[in-house]
Amino acid sequence: MANHIFALVAIMLMAGVFGGLLNYYMQAQVDSDNTSMPRSLVGGLAASFLVPLILFLVSSDLVVESQGNPSGMLIFAGFCLIAAWASRFAMTTVTKRIMQESQHVRERTDELLTEIRLLQRELEPLLEMETESDEGNAPVVLAPEDELDVTTANVLTALGNGRYIFRSLKGLAGETDLDEHTLNKTLGIIVARDLGGKILSKKGTRWYITQKGRQHLAASS
Repeated sequence: MANHIFALVAIMLMAGVFGGLLNYYMQAQVDSDNTSMPRSLVGGLAASFLVPLILFLVSSDLVVESQGNPSGMLIFAGFCLIAAWASRFAMTTVTKRIMQESQHVRERTDELLTEIRLLQRELEPLLEMETESDEGNAPVVLAPEDELDVTTANVLTALGNGRYIFRSLKGLAGETDLDEHTLNKTLGIIVARDLGGKILSKKGTRWYITQKGRQHLAASS
């Protein structure tokens, strides 16, 4: 029995080495930069030594029946060689699968981060409006240089007193009777002076009034 076990181990060793070398030279013809002989040999040996376990799991008695049976030994050697040779395909498939899953996870993570940033920007005006300022209700006195022209004041009033928090260009144009070119220019002034803000939502670009803009309206009234 001991001699039989030694013979099986010798077969698995030879088949693992031969299968690993076969994998190495076949892979070297395709991609020599990413080919490693030690990795191929280790993979072949590992796969070869798993053959007895696989045979046990499938309820095969080949290991026992091969004792004193040359044909059974040859069949066992064939199984070991096939397992060692197929190890490269198994490792390549698993590696590619892991890389694909990792890429998918990275892409999904980037999408979620983008959605979170957009949601955060959309919530900022709501939080600002619902959060009490440290300044309380103290009246704000505007300096002469802070005064707005009539057009800018009307657009800011539309932003602050409208039905919606986030206003579209079309809605503002209809409410202020301004053409889109003038309205875009005016909104740019409001955003530059931090009286209003602009976000890119799922429905497109939207504008809103900031806390500073509300204080400006309160001081102007």
